[in-house]
Amino acid sequence: MIGRRDFITLLGGAAATWPLAASAQQPAVPVIGFLSSSSANGFASRLAAFRQGLKEEGYLEGQNVAIEYRWADDDYERLPSLAADLVGRRVAVIAATGGTPAPVAAKQATQTIPIIFAGGGDPVKLGFVASLNRPRGNMTGVVNLAVEIGPKRLELLHEASPNATMIGLLINRSNPGFDLLGTRGDMEAAAKSLGLRLHELSANTEPDLAAAFVMLSEIRAGGLVIGPDPFLTRHAEELAALTVRHAIPTIFQTRDFAVAGGLMSYGADLIEQYRLSGNYAGRVLKGERPADLAVQQATKVELIINLKTANALGLTVPPTLLARADEVIE
Repeated sequence: MIGRRDFITLLGGAAATWPLAASAQQPAVPVIGFLSSSSANGFASRLAAFRQGLKEEGYLEGQNVAIEYRWADDDYERLPSLAADLVGRRVAVIAATGGTPAPVAAKQATQTIPIIFAGGGDPVKLGFVASLNRPRGNMTGVVNLAVEIGPKRLELLHEASPNATMIGLLINRSNPGFDLLGTRGDMEAAAKSLGLRLHELSANTEPDLAAAFVMLSEIRAGGLVIGPDPFLTRHAEELAALTVRHAIPTIFQTRDFAVAGGLMSYGADLIEQYRLSGNYAGRVLKGERPADLAVQQATKVELIINLKTANALGLTVPPTLLARADEVIE
């Protein structure tokens, strides 16, 4: 027969073991740090693709994986502190997205936590990896052709608007990876080969965007190429409206731009890039090392032409160019 004191002691001992048993049955959920140069606003489709990539590797947010989101909201100077915060929380992997600035900040913050980047620059030139096939360090990821096909955008714009001789190039000089992206040199060489003059403008705030279009009008630009940058990408729809309002034939990298009324878009499929990034994050959670995962390239490129906008601008798009388009908006 158990006495009252013995019973209380036994009960207390059992209670002490219950939390231990519960924790043994519920292993800690791994945490992914999602670091973005951009804003959550307008990022839903890419986030969905990232989660889809994780799902393909067996991970579902809220069930067997957690994601800590850190958004710089286009203020690239915030990225180092946001990256340091994720490192302090000891996340299992950092997904550095939204172009070059986020991976740069993540690389500076840690050399041990695995980093999966999603951007458009050359990761070897940027110092992220030793080589595409053998990254070696704690970084790997998925790149697109945003920078490499910049000159091709200029060619396509020239084909659609052959009478234009002065072309604007809108970039963001505050992008910490800008000088390494090669945008300026490649575009100047392409312009020279086509007999065009190139005028560079920079924007990293919304007032800058309006001011850039005032300048384009003053220099009588006959066309505009918008360079790859997270801030500019997030404002694709606003940029489309500005190009229509100022009647400037323009080409950009994102489909959103053409759908919103911009003349043309030519760029990589960002949805595919983020899905592949999610795949890699999942594989790292399973124990694979970034050093053993070759950098992937999202090679699918889409040309979209807004024929309605072309007509409004008084442009006759050559049938040969229309035939090469993946989509024509009428």
